[in-house]
Amino acid sequence: MTRPIRAVIHTAALAANYAHAKACAPASKVFAVVKANAYGHGIANMVAALPNADAFATLEMPSARSLRALGVTQPILLLEGVFSVAELQLCAEQRFWLAVHDERGLAWLETTALVCPVHVFLKLNTGMNRLGFPAEQAPALLARMNQCSNVASVTLMAHFASADDPEQGVAAQYARFETACAGLDLAKTLANSAALLAYPETHHQWVRPGISLYGSSPFSTQSATELGLQAAMTLTAEVISVQNLQAGDAVGYGASFIADRAMRIGTVACGYADGYPRHAPTGTPVLVDGMASRLIGRISMDMLAVDLSELPKAGVGSQVELWGKNLSIDDVAKAAGTIGYELMCAVAARVPVFVEY
Repeated sequence: MTRPIRAVIHTAALAANYAHAKACAPASKVFAVVKANAYGHGIANMVAALPNADAFATLEMPSARSLRALGVTQPILLLEGVFSVAELQLCAEQRFWLAVHDERGLAWLETTALVCPVHVFLKLNTGMNRLGFPAEQAPALLARMNQCSNVASVTLMAHFASADDPEQGVAAQYARFETACAGLDLAKTLANSAALLAYPETHHQWVRPGISLYGSSPFSTQSATELGLQAAMTLTAEVISVQNLQAGDAVGYGASFIADRAMRIGTVACGYADGYPRHAPTGTPVLVDGMASRLIGRISMDMLAVDLSELPKAGVGSQVELWGKNLSIDDVAKAAGTIGYELMCAVAARVPVFVEY
């Protein structure tokens, strides 16, 4: 028998979340961002869920080629561009679109023989200070690209640092972008999930949702349910042992939890080697047979403990939802001091994955 842990990918939820993005930005085309193996959900599952997506966006050449191998004929954007001349040449051969964010990448475009011109997303830095040319250089950069026979088209691109923070928002970055690009009659793409949901003025020709497609909220103040999003991954495991404690008994490594009364705890077949966050503290929410409970003690490599004291019917074989359709991944992430992105991307290869169509 397979160890009783599994992740279920809900393709209907992926499709519904993409449709929601389309509804939020009806005048825009929507990239489905599938980097990091579709945020841990599997690129193949995302392709199956979104056969009619406007386009896909990913990070590196192997995942872009995987999309083509899966039959994707839509545009595929390389969000970090290419990392060698050879990759640039492959980009042209495979008809990938690419971000150009630095002088090296632009110089490769200007000096490399390509089989055909490529569609370029000119990445501008408006304050994120991660990738991109200073936004104010946009006119001069565009002049160079207009002289480059390898450039089929240019879309202006930027990324918001604080679209998920209502106190900071996007105003300063958006104003810098609009000022720098004034008079440039080009397509634009700025909106990530947070900007897509909260700042319609940023939508323009393309939007690039990531986390919202997978049913997680980009905001700390609004839940995925409140935003109309559906969980696309459910992680479950079973109780494989029950221990009866007396007051003063400790649980797990480091004896970080000490019972203050008689308790029943269940040992669950999931640990940090499965991708569950080791730093999740006592009190992190779980569902046992659909009933609310909590994590107890320290996470082990292969196991964790949950409180069964108020669940007399629970025992060996009980189903434990660690996050998913009934328990928001965002609530678990918040309790663990992280974000839903990290949890869904961290699910380990040893966890069996089942796809729900």
